[in-house]
Amino acid sequence: MTRSGIIEKNKNLFWYTPESQKQKISDSLLVETIFNEGTLDDCRELITTLGGKYIAKVFFSAKDRQKANYYPEIYHFFSLVLQKYA
Repeated sequence: MTRSGIIEKNKNLFWYTPESQKQKISDSLLVETIFNEGTLDDCRELITTLGGKYIAKVFFSAKDRQKANYYPEIYHFFSLVLQKYA
C-alpha cells in the first residue's frame, strides 16, 4: 500500500479536511490521526508503508502542543513500541 492508499482508505478520519487537500496532509498529521483514531491494523499498515524508523522520527519529533494532541495512553503505548522495534 502507498501513502495515498492509506489516506484514501482512512479518509473518514480526515473528515474536516477538504477532499482536494487530503493528499497534501503532513506526515505528522497522518501519524497522529492514524495512531489516535485508526485501528491497530491501520497503525501496522502505516508503519509498514512509511517505515518504522521514519514513523519513529515523526512521532518523537512532536513537541509541546503537538505531543499533547496524542491521547496519553496512545502516546505511552507507541513510545514503548517504537523505542523497542524501530
